[in-house]
Amino acid sequence: MSTASPPIPANERIHTPKSAVFGILAVSALASAFLFWLVYYHPPIDTNHTRFLFLPALNAVLNGLAAIALVAGFVQIRNRNVRLHRAMMSAAFVFSTLFLVSYIANHALHGEYHLPIAHAGGLWWSYLVLLLSHITLSIVALPLVLITFFLSLSQRFVQHRKVARWTFPIWLYVSVTGVAVFLMQAAIRR
Repeated sequence: MSTASPPIPANERIHTPKSAVFGILAVSALASAFLFWLVYYHPPIDTNHTRFLFLPALNAVLNGLAAIALVAGFVQIRNRNVRLHRAMMSAAFVFSTLFLVSYIANHALHGEYHLPIAHAGGLWWSYLVLLLSHITLSIVALPLVLITFFLSLSQRFVQHRKVARWTFPIWLYVSVTGVAVFLMQAAIRR
């Protein structure tokens, strides 16, 4: 007795329902607005920074694991190993989701961290450019990742490949720069 669902007929795979894409974009916009509010307007619960101080490091580890899984998934699809590609991309999705949960918890508890450096000089501008590109592309990555997964899960593989060409480098950049931002913050705090 097989539990696998039957393949979707070709005529149903051709077009992606606009409602699905609209729903993903709406959820992504709401999530981005919530995160913006949480980071910049919500008062932190733990103003003394005494609880769960490991969360920023955990965020970096989860971003790093997502980046490793993304590269492994890319290698697997290049080798035409769809099963392992799917497993690696699912792992990257899980790591990124866990990162998001940890990121929300960290900012709900501690608020936005302000670095103890002057807002001038090469280090500050390098950090600012990296952080702004990371934040901007993370906003773009969220709907791209969700749409790419939707297309794959609904067996719209031609469309999946087209969108994944954009999703992969943006998602990888966001994951890697998340680690870089953490390391820069850790180095500056010393």
